Amino acid sequence: MSDQPSHSPPPEDILEIGAPQQFAALANPLRQRLLFALGHRPATVSRLAAQLDAKKGNVAHHLKVLREAGLVHIAETRQVRGGTEQYFQRTARHMVVAEPQAAGTAAMLAAVAQELDRSPVEPHLTLRHLRLTPAKARQLGETLAGLVDDAEEDGEVDGQEQPLHGALVVLYQQASEPDSP
Repeated sequence: MSDQPSHSPPPEDILEIGAPQQFAALANPLRQRLLFALGHRPATVSRLAAQLDAKKGNVAHHLKVLREAGLVHIAETRQVRGGTEQYFQRTARHMVVAEPQAAGTAAMLAAVAQELDRSPVEPHLTLRHLRLTPAKARQLGETLAGLVDDAEEDGEVDGQEQPLHGALVVLYQQASEPDSP
């Protein structure tokens, strides 16, 4: 018997984040890390706790918050040693924050910073400021999103599971500087 049940892909390809409860759920770095960890396959509380080096009770609590916000669901249950094991999965492959709020953005960036800190290899991190026309900015955003989408593989090559990589794609327009007197 397999250690992990077979599973179907998340029911949605893209989930637009917009509800206050979803922003509140995203405002915690551990919940962000849980969403990252559930990015490709369902997992149990025990597996997530071991993977994230967190206490099972803490993981279970944060999964409940994510579930109540509609960001994760129970994909499958399995009977084990007289109990029921639950496999959690993200409700969508991609989650898009349509109108980012400061608290949610700060939590997402804090979670990414934690992931960078834990990376076993040197991450690639670049911040550039570019002068772009609105059309060129739109084109660059679409190109970046397309590159990330095209890079995604099934996770196995020749039967070997490949390392999980994170990609944060942000394109934003800087606030205008006030005119100098």
